[in-house]
Amino acid sequence: MSTLSIVKAGRSPRILTWHVHGNYLYALSHAPAEFVVPVRPGNPPGYGDIGCKIPWGANVSTVAADCLEGEIFDGIVYQSADTYAERVGLLSAEQLALPCAYIEHNPPLPHPTDTVHPFNHPDGVLVHVTHYNAAYWSHGDVAVRVIEHGVPIASGAVYTGELARGVAVVNHLDRRGRRVGADIYHRACQRVPIDLIGMEAESAGGLGEIDNTAVGTFMGRYRFYYSPNLYTSLGLSLVEAMHVGMPIVGMAATELPSVITNGVEGYVSLREEDVIDVMQQLIAQPALAAEWGCAARETARRRFALDRFTADWMSIFDAWVKT
Repeated sequence: MSTLSIVKAGRSPRILTWHVHGNYLYALSHAPAEFVVPVRPGNPPGYGDIGCKIPWGANVSTVAADCLEGEIFDGIVYQSADTYAERVGLLSAEQLALPCAYIEHNPPLPHPTDTVHPFNHPDGVLVHVTHYNAAYWSHGDVAVRVIEHGVPIASGAVYTGELARGVAVVNHLDRRGRRVGADIYHRACQRVPIDLIGMEAESAGGLGEIDNTAVGTFMGRYRFYYSPNLYTSLGLSLVEAMHVGMPIVGMAATELPSVITNGVEGYVSLREEDVIDVMQQLIAQPALAAEWGCAARETARRRFALDRFTADWMSIFDAWVKT
C-alpha cells in the first residue's frame, strides 16, 4: 500500500469546493466528509465567506484562496465556470491531477441544446441536479451523473395552509425576467393572491428575503407553492415545500412535470389560465390542498430524501479516497 493510501485510510474524505449556492452546500455538508471553502477579502463572486446565516457544521471550514496550494485534498468539487477556469492559477499540479466533480446547477445558456459544457477533466464527473439539465447540456466525452436534490428540513416546519394565498420563492425575479417567469408571475398576481419571497423580492412587489433556516416554516402557512419558472433548475425551496407538505402548482416546465402528477401532488400546465383556475380552486378548497400536500410530502420522502442525496455523493467521495 502506498503512503498516500495509508494516509487516506480510515478517515473522512477532505473535499475542496466553493461557496456558490449556499443552500446546496449546506445540504451537501450533511455528508460525512470535510469540506474546505476558499475565500478572498471582500467576498468576490465564488470566493465569499460562508457567513453565519446557515448553521454550518464543524466539517465545513474556510481557507484563504491564495493558500490553497499548501492544503491536502482527496478531491475537488467545482461549482461554476469561473472558478473552474481559474483553477490553473489557483491550484498546484498535484491538486489539479486529483479526481474531481463539477456540480452544474442550471440548464445551458445561451442556447438550450447546443451549448457545450466547460468541464472536460479526464478524471472528472459532471454532476447535474436534474435529468432535465443533463439532457440539454452538450457534454462531449466527459462522464455524467445526475444526483437529485435532498434538503434538510428545519424542525417544526409543518403545513397548515392557514393563509388563503400562494407563495412563490424566486431570487431576483424581475432582473432574471422570462427565464423565471417574471411576466407569468405578475399576470397571475392580478388574479390570485400570491406572496413572493427571495433576494430582491421587494423590487417585484414581494416580501423580501427570508432567513434560510426559516423558509420551510414560513412557507407552511400558505395554501400552496407556486412555480412560474420556465427555464431553470428545480428549486431547492420547491423540494422543501414538498417535504413540508405543500401542494405544488405552476408551469409545466423544467424538471417539474416529472415530479408533479396532476391531481396528486399538485397541478402543472403550460396553459396559464388552467394554472390560475387550480390556484383559485385550492384557495376555495383547503381540504383538497391538504390532500395534495400529503401526497407531495410522500413523493419528496421517496425521491428527495437527504439520506439518499448524501449517499449518492459519498459514493463519489469514497471512490476518491480509495484511489
